Amino acid sequence: MSSEKAEKKAAGDAASWMFNVVTSVGIIIVNKALMATYGFSFATTLTGLHFATTTLLTLFLRWLGYIQPSHLPLPDLLRFVLFANFSIVGMNVSLMWNSVGFYQIAKLSMIPVSCFLEVVLDKVRYSRDTKLSISLVLLGVAVCTVTDVSVNAKGFIAALIAVWSTALQQYYVHFLQRKYSLGSFNLLGHTAPAQAASLLLVGPFLDYWLTNKRVDAYGYSITSVLFIVLSCSIAVGTNLSQFICIGRFTAVSFQVLGHMKTILVLILGFIFFGKEGLNLHVVLGMIIAIAGMIWYGNASSKPGGKERRSYSIPTSKSQKHDGLLESTDPDEKV
Repeated sequence: MSSEKAEKKAAGDAASWMFNVVTSVGIIIVNKALMATYGFSFATTLTGLHFATTTLLTLFLRWLGYIQPSHLPLPDLLRFVLFANFSIVGMNVSLMWNSVGFYQIAKLSMIPVSCFLEVVLDKVRYSRDTKLSISLVLLGVAVCTVTDVSVNAKGFIAALIAVWSTALQQYYVHFLQRKYSLGSFNLLGHTAPAQAASLLLVGPFLDYWLTNKRVDAYGYSITSVLFIVLSCSIAVGTNLSQFICIGRFTAVSFQVLGHMKTILVLILGFIFFGKEGLNLHVVLGMIIAIAGMIWYGNASSKPGGKERRSYSIPTSKSQKHDGLLESTDPDEKV
């Protein structure tokens, strides 16, 4: 029976991960076409539209009865929205103020920061092999993606805010799901409306500051609107799959395995947008990163690879699940 449960969980993990990979890579390709080909450079406003679409879906599913009523205290909701919005804004500003190389280094640093949060807040202990495998993934992705590296004071501050807010937001997804026994759709139902409202309010002003263009003055066409609708549709899956994966795996595993998406985006970029960036050191970096991911999966699944010490998250009263979170045992192996 335990073998059957393990197989079922493994199948669920694989399906969740594939769902995240497909939607994440898909939205990157669509957004790249939308921004590069059709000149829609309003990234923060577009993210607000993504969460507005997600909100509509969660309201519709709640009306149908697929999402059960649940409770998330207002202070926790506000903290989450603060971290999430600082993450989005920080990443956009960091990309504008920093070189591409330093921006990629900042993104890579999210893994050590996420590890630090898990060690300090969740009392997680990593084995030597798990630490080495994470280092190998970081090395491989750095070889693939880091080119020119130049740093300036305001760019460094933007990157610092982006990295810490993103790590805190992803940690908080896992924490809130465990503490309040919330499924992925339930948590999205609480957070998406607040994020949509705040980003749609701030987004147009921030995008104008970043691009010197107004979103209301953009020359909308049938094709560009269709791409915006497609981006919003895929974003629902991306937002949901992120919550599902972090709920099942934790933020660090999500970050480590998430670099598989970086590799896939590079490969698809070479296929669809030309091979001029494809060279020996990029291929070598891909091989190193993939080897590190395989090693991480193996090392973290072994006894003692990555586990919590005796520690428990105080949970609220039991709530109905939406069926998308498999376990809330606070002392399980992660």
